[in-house]
Amino acid sequence: MEHVQVAVLGGGPAGYTAALYCARAGFRTVILEKLSAGGQMATTSQIDNYPGFDEGVDGFELGMKMQAQAERFGAESFLEEVLSVDLNAVPKKIVTDSRELTADAVILATGASARKLGVADEDSLVGRGVAYCATCDGMFYKGKTVAVIGGGNTAAADALFLSRICEKVILIHRRDTLRADRVYLNPLQSCDNLEFIWNSTVDAILHEQKVTGLRLRDQFSGELQEIACDGVFVAVGQLPNTSLFEGQLKLEHGYIAADETTRTSVPGVFAVGDVRTKVLRQVITAASDGAVASHFVEEYLASL
Repeated sequence: MEHVQVAVLGGGPAGYTAALYCARAGFRTVILEKLSAGGQMATTSQIDNYPGFDEGVDGFELGMKMQAQAERFGAESFLEEVLSVDLNAVPKKIVTDSRELTADAVILATGASARKLGVADEDSLVGRGVAYCATCDGMFYKGKTVAVIGGGNTAAADALFLSRICEKVILIHRRDTLRADRVYLNPLQSCDNLEFIWNSTVDAILHEQKVTGLRLRDQFSGELQEIACDGVFVAVGQLPNTSLFEGQLKLEHGYIAADETTRTSVPGVFAVGDVRTKVLRQVITAASDGAVASHFVEEYLASL
């Protein structure tokens, strides 16, 4: 069975930053990623809020650059799906669809996936009017009309952000009050270009080649109404990719419990990026987690 010092599960910005720092520190480091470098970031064609790129950068391109940079210092990438882990073993055990290996330390960077509406054609319209990140894709809708679906903090923050860019924002929630923190309520009510539609869910996304509007269903009467919009921002929560770790690590609301040290409830296991409990989930905070994790990985390995 192959042994490495550091195994990184997930090849997004958190995973590859961790791998870069660990490899530069002289540890044999492998990254296991089931799809391609970049994670969720790779699905965004224009990232404008990552420092150093004054004209923005394509998310897939940035992911490939992060991979190449980590590999320049000796990190090894494998496009394999992790099937099982034993994080309490010493050393930790990892089984993929191609190999079995052990590692002294494991960095979990498996990320989170946006929760979807589950309506017809939603997947095929991503990038053609359907989006899940207002700060990533909002500028594409400058001066246009957009709808935000949701009632929590993310939906409220997205609506406020988009109200500064778009001609009109329609916030649609399935209840008659928002679940968002009170700090958002006054700013939302003060927006002249923000309209609320309460007690409604999305019945269908109207489209031709791109999104043209939504068909909404009233939660009480069942009545349908159609609204016109150029874009739909879905903010109904995230699903952390933690099913492999249930029963092995402490989780909070599905996310891995880890503070700003990135240390988890199991010694030698660290959580970085969107998969861990944190306030802000952005490319830059994911990369920051990766750098922090490498410091505590080095500290842990020195203690063995």
